[in-house]
Amino acid sequence: MFTGPELLAKLKELGDVSKSELVRECGYLSAKKDGSERLNFTAFYEALLNAKGVNLGTDSAGRSTGKGGRKLSYTTKIQFNGNLMVGKAYTAMLDLKPGDEFEIKLGKKQIKLIPLGSAEEE
Repeated sequence: MFTGPELLAKLKELGDVSKSELVRECGYLSAKKDGSERLNFTAFYEALLNAKGVNLGTDSAGRSTGKGGRKLSYTTKIQFNGNLMVGKAYTAMLDLKPGDEFEIKLGKKQIKLIPLGSAEEE
């Protein structure tokens, strides 16, 4: 597979050919289970953008280089069944483990979760 300046040079050399031919001639193909060829358009276009200086936040294998997932919003909603869910990202930040227990304290329009056995519990 051509990348960087070699990819740009190959494209210039090929001139006016079909998109499929560009992808094939630049080496962005693989074999399907049945032995036929698969053209990897996405990998080709990502390599082309990188060659032109546009970084999409991926490494050479196409994997994201940034932190995966969404950013934490620090908000939640009551679910359709009445449950209030605190996601895994939040429990991991607090190093909470399955089985950890909490006392629920209710205030005016607020809920406070206090780990059982903590200083604030008393």
